[in-house]
Order: sequence, then structure tokens, then C-alpha cells
Amino acid sequence: MKPIEKLNRVLAHVKQTFVGKDEIIDLLGIGLLAKENAFLLGPPGTAKSAIVRALSESIEGGKNFEYLLTRFTEPNEIFGPFDIRKLKEGELVTNTEGMMPEASLVFLDEIFNANSAILNSLLMALNEKIFRRGKETRKLPALMFVGASNVLPEDDALNALLDRFLIRIECDYVDPDHLNEVLLAGWKLEGRNASVERSTITPEEIRLLQAESRTVDLSPIRKQYVYLVHNLRNTGIKVSDRRAVKIQNLIAASALMCGRKEAILSDLWVLKYIWDTEEQIEILAGIIDNILEKETSSDAHPQARFNKAPNAEELIKEVNLLRNKWENASLSFEEQNVIKDKLRYVQTRSHWIKKPEHQQHIQTEIESLWQSILQTV
Repeated sequence: MKPIEKLNRVLAHVKQTFVGKDEIIDLLGIGLLAKENAFLLGPPGTAKSAIVRALSESIEGGKNFEYLLTRFTEPNEIFGPFDIRKLKEGELVTNTEGMMPEASLVFLDEIFNANSAILNSLLMALNEKIFRRGKETRKLPALMFVGASNVLPEDDALNALLDRFLIRIECDYVDPDHLNEVLLAGWKLEGRNASVERSTITPEEIRLLQAESRTVDLSPIRKQYVYLVHNLRNTGIKVSDRRAVKIQNLIAASALMCGRKEAILSDLWVLKYIWDTEEQIEILAGIIDNILEKETSSDAHPQARFNKAPNAEELIKEVNLLRNKWENASLSFEEQNVIKDKLRYVQTRSHWIKKPEHQQHIQTEIESLWQSILQTV
């Protein structure tokens, strides 16, 4: 079996275990394939750590490191203590056995509790996959880092930490309609026999896939990607040159996950997950969904074809909120663009409303707001 088939089987197995979490699992698969870090934002009890643990257990011969950070977490708890025998000889050498520097998959919960004692070493590990402590420097075997938190950071130093996670995933409780399935799956998981056969993949096979993803041909979508980056920057979403280069790894991973050697337009779906704030989630979704609608290929990644059914009441509230914001005469040019992009997103979503009378009402309100915007401009 080819390594990419093995990885897809691993992801499929994890999806069967965690109902309603396909989006999170697919994105972790993309991150693993692209060798890019992922950040999970969501309240406790949304299976963040359990999903990462299940994925880690599927890496045959791999080592998992999982830790809940606090404001008082010391370097020894993450990187390992100094080797006492070496210390007696006057050398500062870290005993990393069972710690983060030896792990193939790393999960750091409450990542923004990181304090100044571990921050610099952590930033280097996340960015360059290098462990440095004093004179000690070594390459990390980590295939991927996953961080999680209930909130986004407000401190600039911690924003630098968020910047090291290219993929940002919002995690929430499962839709109430699927609660019964969640309870059944959770009950099975509680009583699961440790000897149950599971799909696996080795670290070496993942590294082969990571190398293979760098050979994916991105030229078919290069022009559209450049245009999209400019569009996002004009909207107020920060996409640095470095970030724009790294996002290409995600696009290539999406293509390879589908068994393709070249990217297609729908592979741009991964750009929905590069937000910096929660407000940007809808803006990005609106911009990217408009692009995905133009895709004609049937060989798209499943997440590129996925659209959550919109709630009519929530959409009309959003339109009214945007109207109130627009009527604020002190809006900057950037703030005006944000409102327009949000309105385009709402307009796109309105086409998916099932009841015709609700759809008609919302589209009338949207058209009315567009008229107000055009008159103001």
C-alpha cells in the first residue's frame, strides 16, 4: 500500500472514532503532510487533545509528547532536566528521554501560558524544528507541532507564538443533531480494547510524503494564488511574504492527499484556516468560497466541497449588524472593505438557505445594504 493511502486510512479511522470532527482531522492531516504546525482554538471538552492523541497513536514507532502548560512551567518539564552525571563533569547536557526533543508528534495544551523561561526555546523549536539550550543544539525529529488554547493571545510576545502555527482551526461542540452519534462513539471509545487493530503509518513514510509534497506542481494555480494573496492583504488580513511561501506547502499537501501531482483551484480551500482573529474566519470563508465555486474538477479535496448549512436567523442578524456598522461615519477604508467582504460572504451563504421565503427575505435585505454602500461610495 502506498504511503498516501496509509495516511488517508489513518485519518479515516480517526474520523470514525470522533463524530463531527472531520474538518479538524483533515486539517491535522494536511499539517502532517506539509510539515506545518496547527493551532486549535476552542473550549474544553471539544476533543482537541483526544484527537491529537489518536493521531499520534497511529504513528507506528513514533513518540508522542503531550503537556499542559501553566504560567509556572519550567524548561525541565518540556525539554528534560540537565544530566546530573555530565553536570558533575562541568557540562550542561539535557537528558531528553521521553521529552519534547525526542517526540515525533508534539501537543502543547494552553500554549499561551508559555512563560519567558521557555518561550525562546519554544519559538525556535516551532519555527526551525531545532532545540537550543545554552550551547546545546540539536535537530528535532518532530513531524508536527499542535498547540491549543481556549482564547487567542493579547500580548505581542505570545502573538509571535501564534505566528509559528500556520494552520488555525476553530473547534466547537458537535452539532446537536449528531449528539446521539457522539454519545455512541464516546461509549465505544471508553470501553475500547487496547488490542483493537488500527490503521498505522511510520514516521519514515510520513517523511517520504513530506518530501513528495514538495514536488507537487503549483503552476496551474499560481496566478490565482498571487491574486488571492493581494486580495487578502487589501482586505486587511496580514499575509507576509514568508507566510505566503509557506501556505504553498498546504496547497501542495491538499493536492497530494487527493493523489494528484499538480494543484487545482479547489486546493486553495486551505486558506480558510490562516486567520489571526475570530472576526477573520467568516471573511476568509466568504472570499475562498467565491473562488471554490468556480472549480469544475471533480477531484477536489472533500473539505473544498463542504459547506455548512446556514441558519437564516443568524444571517439576518449579521446583515443588520453590518448595516449598523456601515452607518458609522468614522469608518476607515480598511474597515469598509471588511464590511463589504463580510457582506459578500453572507450573500454567498444565503444561496444555501433551504426555505425560499427565508432566502428571498435575506437577499432583499442584502441588496438594500449594497444600495446604501454604493450610494455612500
